Amino acid sequence: MNFIEELRWRGMLHDMTPGAEEYLSDKKITGYIGFDPTAPSMTIGNFVQLMILKLFQLSGHKPIVLMGGATGRIGDPSFKENERDLKSYEELDKNLSFQMEQVKKLLEFEGDNAALIVNNLDFYKNMNVLDFLRDVGKTLTVNYMMSKDSVKNRLETGLSFTEFSYQLLQAYDFQLLHEKYNCHLQMGGSDQWGNITSGTEFIRRNTEGKAYAVTTPLLTKADGSKFGKSEQGNIWLDPDMTSPYQFYQFWINSDDKDISKYLRYFSLKSHEDIEALEAMIATDPRAVKAALAEELTSRIHSQEKTLDIIRDTAKSRSDITKLTSVEFENLTDSIPTLKLRRIMVTHGKLPIYDFIFVGILQEVFGFKSKSDLRRAIEEKSFL
Repeated sequence: MNFIEELRWRGMLHDMTPGAEEYLSDKKITGYIGFDPTAPSMTIGNFVQLMILKLFQLSGHKPIVLMGGATGRIGDPSFKENERDLKSYEELDKNLSFQMEQVKKLLEFEGDNAALIVNNLDFYKNMNVLDFLRDVGKTLTVNYMMSKDSVKNRLETGLSFTEFSYQLLQAYDFQLLHEKYNCHLQMGGSDQWGNITSGTEFIRRNTEGKAYAVTTPLLTKADGSKFGKSEQGNIWLDPDMTSPYQFYQFWINSDDKDISKYLRYFSLKSHEDIEALEAMIATDPRAVKAALAEELTSRIHSQEKTLDIIRDTAKSRSDITKLTSVEFENLTDSIPTLKLRRIMVTHGKLPIYDFIFVGILQEVFGFKSKSDLRRAIEEKSFL
């Protein structure tokens, strides 16, 4: 598999530095992508970059996952409108440990091109500020750093020296990985182009070595919204934050116009199988979504859990009363529910018992109080 050609076929190639394609075409190399642990879990936005590393590895190359134990303490200003709130060290360390375990499930860590996880906190924890300014700060001029979009876009709203220095950290990361692991390629989203190319400049100036950059387009939905967002927020890879059922349903409920793009970004099926599924979108889009949902949910949450979701969903459609208590609990963990207590109201002279769901009726019919609801029942105004 030719890595660049694979990205091109999948629509996942946005930009690359001169010579990158030629360099990758005739040798096995080491490349990396960085992840800052500013959230408690990876999201499907991160999953895009993990797929890049997976495809890189399947192409015979060696991937490095660089966890931002240091850069996460600073905050990347790229495409952020305002200064971000800094997380505590304890929270960042906890996030990092959890995300490392998520990564281990998605890449291969044995064999000739086994993946490697590195924490960039190890690069800086024993470095004092004077060493940083002499060894790192002297490499790039302020003019060069300010020419990057990640900096220019924030000059009007304000940019602290803390976030301004992020570019130096990411660039120096690349140099150290180049020196220690013979890493010649950094990959990432298109919003990281400025930071990544600063790294290639570090390597050129300080080591006289060769280094390259490859970026992917930021994935958006057909309606223009950012990928990985829903009305409830991010779609997380952690089952406690986004249940396997919700994860499965995200793909089932996605816009038909997005399915071809999602197949090419996330499926590990062969090109022939992906193209066959694409041909079915016009006539049977739900079947295509189901195939994608099953594949991705199995990879993230296990095949066993996915089969449980498929079975429980089929049961609930045919007759929800057939669900066992465990199946019903699994289903209600993943869909909006409202717990209500049993009540009794009077309809004329006849008692109405059991399931008059006050909360639901108030919400659906817009009653301001239970008294208004009871009055409506007595007057038969909506029964």
